This record gives sequence, C-alpha cells and structure tokens, in this order.
Amino acid sequence: MKKTFIALFLIAFTFKSFGQQKKAVFTEQFKKENRGKYNIEVNELKELLIIMLAITDYGLGNDDMFFQEGDYYQDVLKQFKPYKNEPIILKMDSLMKESPLNYLFFTGNSQTYNFDGDVLKPDDVYFFTADEVAKVKIDKNPITTYKKEIEDFAKKSDFRKFYSNHKDFYNKIYENYEKNVNLVKQWKWLEKNFEAKNDSYVIYTSQLINGLNYTNRYDEKDFKLIEMVLPALSKIEGRTEKNAEAFNTRVMFTEIDHNYVNKPSNKYEKQIDEALKNRDKWVNAKVYGTEYYPTGEHVFNEYMTYGVFILYALDNWKGDTKLLNEIEKEVNYTMVNRGFIKMNEFTNELKKLRAKNKNKKIDKLYPQLVKWCAKQ
Repeated sequence: MKKTFIALFLIAFTFKSFGQQKKAVFTEQFKKENRGKYNIEVNELKELLIIMLAITDYGLGNDDMFFQEGDYYQDVLKQFKPYKNEPIILKMDSLMKESPLNYLFFTGNSQTYNFDGDVLKPDDVYFFTADEVAKVKIDKNPITTYKKEIEDFAKKSDFRKFYSNHKDFYNKIYENYEKNVNLVKQWKWLEKNFEAKNDSYVIYTSQLINGLNYTNRYDEKDFKLIEMVLPALSKIEGRTEKNAEAFNTRVMFTEIDHNYVNKPSNKYEKQIDEALKNRDKWVNAKVYGTEYYPTGEHVFNEYMTYGVFILYALDNWKGDTKLLNEIEKEVNYTMVNRGFIKMNEFTNELKKLRAKNKNKKIDKLYPQLVKWCAKQ
C-alpha cells in the first residue's frame, strides 16, 4: 500500500489548549472514581471516527496511519467500505488531504460526545479536548460541526451493531494490554524520577491504529488526568518475548513520559530554544514529520522522550546487557531515521548525567543537558 504518512509507531503528538476554552471539568464524583486508577478503552465514537477516516481514499492508501491487516480490518471493509462515497466520508478525505492533523482533531475530540440511541449527546465532563497541536489551532470542535452527518453515517452503516458485535474482540485487546505492558510500573517509575505527579490515566486504543499516537493532558485544579491514544498490541515477528515486551513498552512509555518531560522544558524554554537554534545540527529537515516539531523546545522534548525511555530500560531490565544493547541500538536508529540526527550523542550525554546524579530527579539534569546542547 502507498504510505503517505511515514510514522509507524513513531510520531507522538501532544495537545495544548489555547484561549479560554475549557477542555474538561472534573466533578468530585469523577475524581473519587478515577484517582489512582487507569482505564483501557476502545471508545465507541472514537472507533467510529477512525473507521470513517480509514475508508477515505486517503486512509485506504495509508497503511502507516491505519493498520490494514487481520480479520478485524476485513470486517471493517466489508461493512463500511460500501459507504465510502457518502458526503461526510468525501469531506473527511478532503480534510485529511489538506493535513493529516485533521485525524487528530476528529479523533481527539471523540470523548466530548456519547451515543444515546442514534443521537450524539454532549459529554458532562469533556468539552473541547483537542484544539491545538504542533502550532496548528482550530476554534470549533469538528464533532459539533459534523454532528448530524456523523449520526446519519452511523445509522446508515449500522455501526452501533457492529461495535456491539465486536465487544469480545475489544476485551481481548484490553487483556493483551494488561498482560504485556505494565502501566503501573511505568507510572511509578516516572513519578519517582520526575517532579510531576498525575492522578489518573486513560488509554484509548484500536486495532485500526498504526502509526499516529498521541497524548493529552488535563490539569483541572487538584486533579490531573493523562490520556493516550495507542495502537492495539500485537505479536511482532522476529523478536524474542523480552524484546517484544520492550518494544510494546516503548510505544506506551514514550507517550506517558511526554507528561513528565515537557513540564521542566517549559521552565527552560528560552534556554532550550537558544541552545537548539541551529536546527540543522539537530534535525534533518528533509525527513517527513520533522515539520511537526517546529521549535527548539519541541525538538528537545522528542529527544528527551526517547532518551528517558533508555533510562527506564536501564533500571527495568538491569543486568540484561544483550537486551539493553538491543533497546538502545533500536531507539537511536529509529530516532536518527526519523530525522533526529544527534540521538546517539544525546543518549550518551543523558546517560552520563544520570550516572553522576543518581539520587536527583531527572528535572534537575535539564540545566546541564541544555548547556551541553548549546555547545554542540
């Protein structure tokens, strides 16, 4: 298949909110029910929107963004591809061709509405969850804009019955996550090693997600919630069980740790932008996807996100030299291939600083690491 969005589990976006628009308001009851807990979900509206985007011409030609293998994908094509010329699908196709970020704005706002029969009703907690990413802003929730068309498509294609009929399949996705990726272990490690604290996590997943992962942070007074949108886990041919575990862990970890890595970066934003002002030293601009990291801070955060995973690996798989070498080699290769050309040097410097400051929070390493960046 044609690949129009080269990512493959690699591009990770974080949403920001601009203006006075509220992303969410958490009730005391919501906080009580979710504090200290996490949830894994194939969200019904998000799954509908992913399916709608997957059957556009853009989606059908893009096996980086959409996972196009297996029985579930064939079930999707059989039931929904006959409706690919519906006006709303053609509109989504045109929007995706304008910018793949429209995938994020559609699916990133899916929790703002819930099905009530054939009608979408506004959610009580989430309002406008995805309005800015990579310096691109929108001022209206696309679910609100196309609400009637989305409702009509769901009804005409009998989506809700399809979703209900696949509940057992979705449950297997949840079980696979529980068995193979230890979110709690990652959560505890990050909160031990960074100053940031978070109260709850939500993982939205789908068998159709392939190469576009993203995370969103909600900071509502005394309650902080992190959501991640990630692919379903699958067996990876040619990897040992431990290596596959490490790979799947990385997919999740490099979304979670944005919510710890980015906070101290904000504190040193001016210094980071100055240190990385010569962009050509840090990024190969010819590689597609690097344009979504437009500032020095964005670039630094991406280096840190993957560098911190290596620090986690050193603690989590301590003593397994062979596996640790495989992990570091793959991370560095992956990042360089994505256009982050100094990943090897960055990783080595981060490891040195960590070794000299084992009892300090990683936040405290930023000034020294930024000074090193400035000297490159």
